[in-house]
Amino acid sequence: MTTVRLNKELEDQVEAIAETEQITKSDVIKEALVHYCNTYYSDKTPYELGENLFGQYGSGRKDGSTNYKNSIKKIIHEKRNH
Repeated sequence: MTTVRLNKELEDQVEAIAETEQITKSDVIKEALVHYCNTYYSDKTPYELGENLFGQYGSGRKDGSTNYKNSIKKIIHEKRNH
């Protein structure tokens, strides 16, 4: 048997979920631990875990790294022609 001490905020959240789902607080905590363990021991690669995040927070260009030199050349050329 394991005893866990929760702060007031977490205790209130667990209690609210238990009431909504009509299950015990112990069952809420057990389900949360099962979910955590399944996620923790996932067989996914680091790439698979972050795949949905890649490219979301950049400049929006998908070809930035492949066309970097061409972009620089274009900027320099435009500056010289003004």
